[in-house]
Amino acid sequence: MDYSHSVKKFRLTDFEDKRKHFENLGRRQNPHTLFIGCSDSRVVPSLITQSAPGELFIVRNIANIVPPYRDSVEFLSTTAAIEYAVQILNVKTIIVCGHSNCGGCAALYQDSYELEKIPHTRRWLELALPAKERVMKMISGTDHAAREWLTEQMNVVDQLNQLMTYPYIKERVDDSQIKILGWHYLIPTGDIYQYEDDSGQFELFGT
Repeated sequence: MDYSHSVKKFRLTDFEDKRKHFENLGRRQNPHTLFIGCSDSRVVPSLITQSAPGELFIVRNIANIVPPYRDSVEFLSTTAAIEYAVQILNVKTIIVCGHSNCGGCAALYQDSYELEKIPHTRRWLELALPAKERVMKMISGTDHAAREWLTEQMNVVDQLNQLMTYPYIKERVDDSQIKILGWHYLIPTGDIYQYEDDSGQFELFGT
């Protein structure tokens, strides 16, 4: 795809319409929310949340996974981004957003030989296996639609729990300095279901 027309259009229309806003963003950012979402091209965080440039600090990876907190000398991309958003940018909200028809969650049920060409993806998805294991105990293996829906939601809940393994996040949650939300976004309908701690269920949000 040739992006030259798109870039020109942005510069002449969208940028000019918001020139003052971009000028204010030129030297600093002050996002209010850390949005952790799937890399899926159908998930557009700024569109879903109706946010302007500078409002969201966005972390995306396969299956919107939050690795458990640990000290390491490895290169930890997602962990580093979470750390920066909370410790430096002082975001006030963290959203973990899963979505319908998630390829990462679906891959949890594929045979290992089907993932031979993507060994790093297969390894990454091991972090989501606890969600699969719980779902398999709850739903018949033949009910694929229910299994897909529940796996995506259980995966979101697991990532909310993983966030609480980060000491600086737990401290801020306990002190009511930061709020953590879990969303399940349905691509075909635009509906968002939010996880509610009190009920332990995902409930339709924003209606």
